[in-house]
Amino acid sequence: MEDRNRRMAEQIAAKVAEQGGRVYYVGGLVRDKLLGIENKDVDIEIHGVTPETLEEILDGLGERTEMGVSFGIYGLKHYDVDIAMPRRERATGRGHRDFAVMTDPFLGTEKAAQRRDFTINALMEDVLSGALVDHYGGVDDLKKGVIRHVNRDTFVEDPLRVLRAAQFAARFGFTVAPETVALCGTMDLSALPKERIEGEVKKGLLKSVRPSVFFASLREMGQLSLWFPEAEALIGVPQNPVYHGEGDVWTHTMMVLDEAAQYRDRVSNPFGFMLAALTHDFGKAVCTETIDGKIHAYRHEVKGLPIVEAFLSRLTGETKLMQYVLNLTRLHMKPNMVAEARSSVKATNRMFDQAIDPEALLCIAAADDAGRISQMKPVENQDFLRERLALYRAYMARPHVMGKDLVEAGLRPGPDFSELLAFAHKLRLAGVEKPKALAETLAYARKLRGASV
Repeated sequence: MEDRNRRMAEQIAAKVAEQGGRVYYVGGLVRDKLLGIENKDVDIEIHGVTPETLEEILDGLGERTEMGVSFGIYGLKHYDVDIAMPRRERATGRGHRDFAVMTDPFLGTEKAAQRRDFTINALMEDVLSGALVDHYGGVDDLKKGVIRHVNRDTFVEDPLRVLRAAQFAARFGFTVAPETVALCGTMDLSALPKERIEGEVKKGLLKSVRPSVFFASLREMGQLSLWFPEAEALIGVPQNPVYHGEGDVWTHTMMVLDEAAQYRDRVSNPFGFMLAALTHDFGKAVCTETIDGKIHAYRHEVKGLPIVEAFLSRLTGETKLMQYVLNLTRLHMKPNMVAEARSSVKATNRMFDQAIDPEALLCIAAADDAGRISQMKPVENQDFLRERLALYRAYMARPHVMGKDLVEAGLRPGPDFSELLAFAHKLRLAGVEKPKALAETLAYARKLRGASV
């Protein structure tokens, strides 16, 4: 499909060239090609022909679609090619979308590239000749691993670029140029919609080997307070050095984030999992105390839940995502605790049964354990927990008592039916085989209902 889209881009470029214009690959496609990273997005920019001429060319090649014709943005049906004309933009407000846009096909490549956010994204490649156009030193910044803004005046018009700088730094393992850090620190992010913030956070958490760089960059810019105050509150919160020789809760959380990155592909909700890695110790900011000379954060996994919920509500409106993160946050300490105690099968089954994603629960426990420097002798918890998870899954795969079984046994549905099913489920977790569990559930029903059973 990618080759098909590129061939179409080449056909468009050939037709435009016949009319005296040029077509360039732009954006991430050029950047990632130089980095040796696969990028399937085919974005092209058309220079030197009028919109009318371009529309005639596109109509001759397929069914033209208009994704934003007033902005000079087109497409072709059945092709995944973004086709744009050079344009001038002028900020009309504080929001991410508050711009007046004017198409200018004769703007020239230098002026067109000037509106890009970073030098590494301002690179262009001639579609026909393959010649690279680099007006702002993007190639050199790629080699040095630097995120640098193109133009101070245009950069500040879009506050989302603060988040983009941080997520590019995390994705590519780059550093943000000092002058860009300083500029980002002056920008107001309050008018950004949470969907845009969530989008950049998602990229930073899911596309990075070291997601901690995203938050470390924002911290350097002084841009945590508005959207991530709960994370900022972890800075300087002390921990017991016996268990956390790495330092404060912020440092531990950043280490856990980077450890968690290796588990993203194992869980049912990678974004929720990474958010839980970020939020798991938010409660320590409010319940850390020193008792008899020792630092404790008792019940931080529970006391932190309202803080985590407030953070998530600011970031997203997805109920299932929030439930997933809150569930992992609440349970994140249990796996290592039951493993170190070598708890019973019944206890570990109850733990897994509380988890929305038992696999994610073990993964976050592993990341939490690895994301610290401890003076204690490490306990091999994962083998124990993996064995118990396999056993839990085996128990859950067995035949078990359901509502229809109770009805077939002559039990009339009633207000206590949910209580009876909960009782049967406890027996299931305890490993009681179905025939015995059914008999015990019916006996419990007789106890509840008396002679009416």
